Amino acid sequence: MLLIWGLRVFFHTVSEGVFHCRNCGGDRRYRLRSGRRFFTLFFIPVIPLTKVGEHVQCQTCKTRYVVDVLKLPTAAQMQTALPAGMRAAATAMLQSGDPASSAARQRAVAVIQGAGAQGYGDGNLDHDRAESAEAIGQAIGQVAQQLTPDAKEWFLAEVIRVGTADGPLTESERNTAIAVAADLGMSPAQAIGVITLAEQAAQD
Repeated sequence: MLLIWGLRVFFHTVSEGVFHCRNCGGDRRYRLRSGRRFFTLFFIPVIPLTKVGEHVQCQTCKTRYVVDVLKLPTAAQMQTALPAGMRAAATAMLQSGDPASSAARQRAVAVIQGAGAQGYGDGNLDHDRAESAEAIGQAIGQVAQQLTPDAKEWFLAEVIRVGTADGPLTESERNTAIAVAADLGMSPAQAIGVITLAEQAAQD
């Protein structure tokens, strides 16, 4: 007996882009696909029924992932996140102290270059100092996703070095260090520990 009707799920592509495929181990093209169950007649979809959700499919290996995989940074994004995060944090520290201090500006340029921003110079500082608090928090939060706990402490210590380049931390600079630590996902106790050690190192 020929079955002329039934139920079947059909998928259509909602959007496309680039993501980090864990199975391939690198950046790949993806399709975001949405599914819906249909009543079929002679295997042809006739009546749309319930939605059955979305998934992300790698166009290379065809592996399917939950949509949350798109929240993970791509390899290209990871390469730019550290210098971008350090630019945001170091210039925020400079802004909270004396932005005209030659020693602080030189230290800010040095730590930003050390984070991978080749070609960064003193002329870039004033432009970056104009970034909003929201943009700074987003840049630091992006790099925080990639840093180990030890790397977060290194990152914060480098930012504090900008503040101590021209003398002890002011209250405003200390508050900036605490805010950067929070954006990195560090606890208040961790932040205070790193600040204390960095201040001691600056005095030696």
